[in-house]
Amino acid sequence: MEFLGFTIDVAALTDSAIVILIKIGLAIVIFFVGRWVAKKAVTFANRIMVRGHMETTAANFLSRLLYGVLLVVVVLAALNQVGVHTTSVVAILGGAAVAIGLSLKDQLSNFAAGIMIVTFRPFVRGDYVQISSYTGTVAEITLVNTHLTTINNHDIIIPNGDITTSAVINYTALPNRRVDITVGVGYDANIKTAKTLMLNLARENKMAFSDPEPVIRVTSLGDNSVDLTLNVWTTNADWWALQCDLLEQFKEVFDNEKIDIPFPQRSVHIKGLDQMVNNMDQSQKLPMDKD
Repeated sequence: MEFLGFTIDVAALTDSAIVILIKIGLAIVIFFVGRWVAKKAVTFANRIMVRGHMETTAANFLSRLLYGVLLVVVVLAALNQVGVHTTSVVAILGGAAVAIGLSLKDQLSNFAAGIMIVTFRPFVRGDYVQISSYTGTVAEITLVNTHLTTINNHDIIIPNGDITTSAVINYTALPNRRVDITVGVGYDANIKTAKTLMLNLARENKMAFSDPEPVIRVTSLGDNSVDLTLNVWTTNADWWALQCDLLEQFKEVFDNEKIDIPFPQRSVHIKGLDQMVNNMDQSQKLPMDKD
């Protein structure tokens, strides 16, 4: 068959068209079937992570990451079916990934730290922690930063990268916690009486544990007082309330028993003060000149 002076092989064109259509059809089938398999694989993996008690944030992220990787593989397989050279596509994707990684290195560092936090769980939502100089209750853990709520109801946002490179104190990781209360008494006070009063109040408090039992010791001979430190155990929930109750009770019982709780004092010595006073006295005794 000739068209505009060109010889057209209809049979060859037909065969080529059929081959192309078959390849396109297979590519479409590969794409849809591959996407269906990817979704099933992600659902199965997510169930395993949930059964393993993985943090919800981490489980969702890893599920989405796995789905994205599988979808890229499916798309590359479909393109390869229609004759597209996927090697160049992979190279382009790799270069783009490197460029994005260099431009977002700080964010990626926080992101990687977030994965470590939600995976190893040094703290969870609801824990009372100290991170660097910040103290508060963990309100939310994301893959980029962590939110702390202070006792003043302030929201502190800390990048996860800073958390993994600093010490973290988790006050509520264990069920029980020790209350340490230091009270100073005067040097003329009876130490044994003061210790007995403090121990009795600690033992009678319903929030305090009897095992281990409260202990009180002399911990310092200060400039103005003898410091007595009480160690008493309680639950995390009662830690603050027990400390406040005992402090109030110690003040009341010491006042009733006339045990002094001294405050800081300083003695000031002025060199040559006596001479100055004598000079002033002499000047006042001098007779007044008469006109």
